[in-house]
Amino acid sequence: MSELLITGGHVIDPASGVDALRDVLVRNGKIAALEEPGGLHDTTKSFPKELHVDATGCVVAPGFIDMHVHLREPGQTHKETIATGTAAAAAGGFTTVVAMPNTTPVNDSAESLAWMLDAARGAAVHLLAMPAATIGSMGERLTDFAALVTAGAVGFTDDGKPVLEDDRMRAALIAAARLGVPVSQHAEDTRLTGGCSMNAGPVAFRLGLRGMTVEAESRIVERDLRLLEEIGRAEGLRPHLHVQHVSTARALDAIRSAKARGLHVTCEAAPHHFTLTEEAISASGSNGFAYDTNAKINPPLRAESDRMAVIAALLDGTVDCIATDHAPHASHEKEVEFERAPNGITGLETALGLALRVLHKENGLPLPRIIELMSARPAAVIGLKDSGALRVGTVADVTVFNAGAEWLFDARQSRSMSKNTPFDGAAMLGQVKATICAGRLVYRT
Repeated sequence: MSELLITGGHVIDPASGVDALRDVLVRNGKIAALEEPGGLHDTTKSFPKELHVDATGCVVAPGFIDMHVHLREPGQTHKETIATGTAAAAAGGFTTVVAMPNTTPVNDSAESLAWMLDAARGAAVHLLAMPAATIGSMGERLTDFAALVTAGAVGFTDDGKPVLEDDRMRAALIAAARLGVPVSQHAEDTRLTGGCSMNAGPVAFRLGLRGMTVEAESRIVERDLRLLEEIGRAEGLRPHLHVQHVSTARALDAIRSAKARGLHVTCEAAPHHFTLTEEAISASGSNGFAYDTNAKINPPLRAESDRMAVIAALLDGTVDCIATDHAPHASHEKEVEFERAPNGITGLETALGLALRVLHKENGLPLPRIIELMSARPAAVIGLKDSGALRVGTVADVTVFNAGAEWLFDARQSRSMSKNTPFDGAAMLGQVKATICAGRLVYRT
């Protein structure tokens, strides 16, 4: 019998409505008891230090869930491996991550999915995956959705590439609806973004770079929402569309309206989109000069009005969850001309610190709501029935953090293999003290 004890912490579990001081007993990988302080007094005497987490002054929350990460294995292990990426996740308080399919080769079959999810990969936390919606993520023939769901897929996406053709996206939504899983869409009309490397606007003009318009994102979102309505009328189905890393006010307005009409659409926001703007590229950035490739991502950092629209959508409930889009790249890949550099930044270890600083401290989003956006809500989006809550009998996925801790992020200390972040040296609020995954202490300071 394995046991772990967490004492003195303030349990905040939006899913069950608990917001109080509680001691937590973990036994055989599950929550065995939640008691008022001292209620487990006799039990505490028998616990060795290595199995006792003193959470005094800290928040005890359901383990965080990130439904959008890139772990690069197989084929790109010079950037990241499943072991190193999930170690970074544990350090960031995440107990579950969902891997995107843009590996080499693309994760588009039951065999490749089984290989990725095998315990031999050394995942430090729960690893789930969304395989490709189309074979090779080429946007043409659909993958075998039924076989992939049987093998463990929690949804489908050609992340990094949109499913561009109407007929293909319609077929994907119908097939996924019949299996009860979402289609997760990277909303970018690539017919409008060829040769573009940042947001269209005055900063791009000043730097002499071609820019991606907000319409490139909103057009795909609006098209996909129209397909949901058409499928509902013609097929009697209610497909689930999940929009990844929404970055523009226009796309958010479309999603807000669609929700009001009863369509099954969810969306995520990335910390970099509610924290930074396109100015991060032109200022002296993380590499000490303009054209900062560590601020190059897709969708790109937008204007201040779009950043504030993302925050407003988090405040009013339009955005369903926070997801990092953790995208590691080796240093030599980013140390090139801006237009040649790959898109993507790391994000697993900075998500909580940015959410608490920007959303909670600066914009008044309540702490329980941030926890919900990082636990119960992503669990609901991907249909995890035994995650995102702290209840007796549930799997013991727990994050312990000091919500008031102020610190500076040092990319050199990251557990990710790659250090491509615009947040090196950035101020953070809230620091993870311990991460427990299925009753195992996978991170501790």
